[in-house]
Amino acid sequence: MKRILFATVLCAGFAAAQAQQQITVVNFGGTQAQAQKKAYYDPFEKATGIKVIPVEYNGEQAKVKAMVETKKVTWDVVEAESPDAQRGCDEGMFEKIDWSKLPKADMVPAAVTDCGVGIFVWSTVLAYNGDKLKDGPKTWADFWDVKKFPGKRAMRKGARYNLEFALMADGVKPADVYKVLATKEGAERGFKKLTELKPSIQWWEAGAQPPQFLVAGDVVMTTAYNGRIDVANREGKNLKMSFAGSIYDLDYWVVPKGSPNRDAAMKFIAFTTQASQQTVYAQSIGYGPTNSKALENLDAKVMATLPTAPANTKDALKFNIQFWTDQGEALEKRFASWATQ
Repeated sequence: MKRILFATVLCAGFAAAQAQQQITVVNFGGTQAQAQKKAYYDPFEKATGIKVIPVEYNGEQAKVKAMVETKKVTWDVVEAESPDAQRGCDEGMFEKIDWSKLPKADMVPAAVTDCGVGIFVWSTVLAYNGDKLKDGPKTWADFWDVKKFPGKRAMRKGARYNLEFALMADGVKPADVYKVLATKEGAERGFKKLTELKPSIQWWEAGAQPPQFLVAGDVVMTTAYNGRIDVANREGKNLKMSFAGSIYDLDYWVVPKGSPNRDAAMKFIAFTTQASQQTVYAQSIGYGPTNSKALENLDAKVMATLPTAPANTKDALKFNIQFWTDQGEALEKRFASWATQ
């Protein structure tokens, strides 16, 4: 009787432990989170029995830092933009990645870092409404040309990306942008060019706003995340993108140091880097896979919307993480002051 009772208690305890196994995955929300649910969360739960609890945030690294410093970590996997992933790694906020358990050989080089695993490639592009402009802007010089294209332009509120676009509009080649911007004169040149356009700028702060502005006719053109434009077009809109002079970057999975579910978190990350799952993700939203083998599974129509398509990377600029890690704080402070003047 005792043996039966002991076995029953043991089985019940094992079942409870299994039922409790879950990880909290933090993302930026919106259509991008929906694509992650379809490609990663649901299939991972089905394959492993580990439940994924999604949480939305707006990139607040202070929250992660506070958790790590107080040793009260409740987030297991966090999606981070590249400067935050780099800075957090330098500050010891994230666990080191064991690349022996991941398809490292198939990953694009920029996806492989000490503490972060690149999950998708995205671009900030020039976008306009094809129903309102038949022969729309193609370059950042066009974006600044208010005579040829009168009306408001929308830009993300911040120094990042806008200074690069301003220098390209002023004639700097994409390959030379960061070399110029790293100098005092280059930063001056960027802010001077932005000042030129300032009366025509309408700021956006959330990725969902640019396509909304275009559809409503609030602006004639905008900077935008290519995935957001792709989603709007899937919903029947006719928004156009120019990848010339676009800035592409990656988002990364990071694991906060001291995560109570570190092993399950790493298992989740490994699952999301498989070519099969990255194919599903790229088919759901126009962001490029970081596992290069996933590209073999995508048709021409999908490829045309991705920042990783050869035609779209031809005149594109790779976001310089190191530059913005080193100089970003000072430039963002200057931008904040400039924007209120």
